[in-house]
Amino acid sequence: MNLPTYITLTRILSIPVLIWVLSSHRFSSANGDRELLASFVFIAASLTDAIDGYLARRRAQVTTMGMLLDPVADKLLIAAAFITLVQFNPRTVPAWIAVIIIGREFLVSGLRSIAASEGFTIQASDLGKLKMFVQIFSVVAAIIDHHWSYLPWYFLSLPVHPIALASIWVMVALSLWSAADYFIAFWKRIDQTAVKRRRKRSFVLSRRRKRDDVPAI
Repeated sequence: MNLPTYITLTRILSIPVLIWVLSSHRFSSANGDRELLASFVFIAASLTDAIDGYLARRRAQVTTMGMLLDPVADKLLIAAAFITLVQFNPRTVPAWIAVIIIGREFLVSGLRSIAASEGFTIQASDLGKLKMFVQIFSVVAAIIDHHWSYLPWYFLSLPVHPIALASIWVMVALSLWSAADYFIAFWKRIDQTAVKRRRKRSFVLSRRRKRDDVPAI
């Protein structure tokens, strides 16, 4: 266990805290206290994703446990947030959107498992990183939308609900796009691996045939 792994574990431990804040009536929504606290917990948990990866690379502390826990923590956090939002703010996050987001995470996890068993990895693209940023923004917007209709910003009054809806739709589009992009990259790598195996098998068989054709002296 090292510092990056402990930070990853804090992200996992923040998940029940987030669910508790959004589901419990201990915090009042009259003044938006529950929404602000939930937004703070989610943003803080999301930031640990960048911090643990940076520290692991900077301190040369990339471990097998860290590589296992990091994506699991990300997916658990996103899944927990959207499942809870279906109950907390259903007008902004209907159930079918949560199904798409969580289904995408399961698909990518399955492809990563197959890729690992085949001996290769697929690095996260810039599209995936953009998707993660939009996910964080959309979750916070959906939480804020539960209480505030407008937020002051300089001399403007920002309509929260349209912004939350727009960010949710952008997130769904990016999730589907990034899933397709990941699947295409996976398919190319798995196809290249299959071609290399066939060539290697053909080479071995040809050498065996040549060896068998040599007359014994």
